[in-house]
Amino acid sequence: MPLVNWLKRHFVVIAGLLTLAYLLLPNVVVTVFSFNKPKGRFNYQWQQFSTDAWKDPCGVAGLCGSLSLSLQIAVWATIGATALGTMIAFALVRYRFRARGAVNSLIFLPMAMPEVVMAASLLTLFLNLGAQLGFWTILIAHIMFCLSFVVTAVKARVMSMDPRLEQAAQDLYAGPAQTFLRVTLPIAAPGIAAGALLAFALSFDDFIITNFNAGSTVTFPMFVWGSAQRGTPVQINVIGTAMFLIAVLFVLTSMVIGNRRNKQKA
Repeated sequence: MPLVNWLKRHFVVIAGLLTLAYLLLPNVVVTVFSFNKPKGRFNYQWQQFSTDAWKDPCGVAGLCGSLSLSLQIAVWATIGATALGTMIAFALVRYRFRARGAVNSLIFLPMAMPEVVMAASLLTLFLNLGAQLGFWTILIAHIMFCLSFVVTAVKARVMSMDPRLEQAAQDLYAGPAQTFLRVTLPIAAPGIAAGALLAFALSFDDFIITNFNAGSTVTFPMFVWGSAQRGTPVQINVIGTAMFLIAVLFVLTSMVIGNRRNKQKA
């Protein structure tokens, strides 16, 4: 009975830890196999501990080139989607105009639509326009499907803003630009940052839409998929582990900064 009671009291915590372990298990496997030295072409069975892949992460032809291209596309797609998405979110929350309800519904459509449908639609559009498939078509496609996620994140933040803060700034003779830069933007910044991070992750990781609209251009997800057909180099695990560690470091740094700010306010 004591064990049963203890499990009941800590059920939520145990379930959360098990879920977290389940989510992190693939990352642990990727990290472990980044130190493997496979005998064949495929890095699926543990053979021997080695740091060769870490010493030469660009040892596979085309890997670092595709990684650089994916990072460039993700950065530009994030900038474009964040700028447009922020303006759309403010317009939907602050202004009343015709077809506002329809625009609200259409914004969520890309998130509900299967990626393969959007990919085929964009490919048809680019072909009818006579556009050459490559970097620019990938970038336009990524901005389009990241836009909805940015709008959703920023819109939720803008809706929770207290309009009296901006009114108080205006009462203190702050102009529109000062009010926006010193009051509105800092309050909306967490939502904008969340949308930007989400856009970057979605763009960098996308395969289906990219594969349809890339032409002969090869991004990192496409390189990984192509390599899996003929042999998976250990360097892919190295890049994956490095990206995971960078993301964890970023989250931990954000938490530390947030805790320090909360202590200063207290």
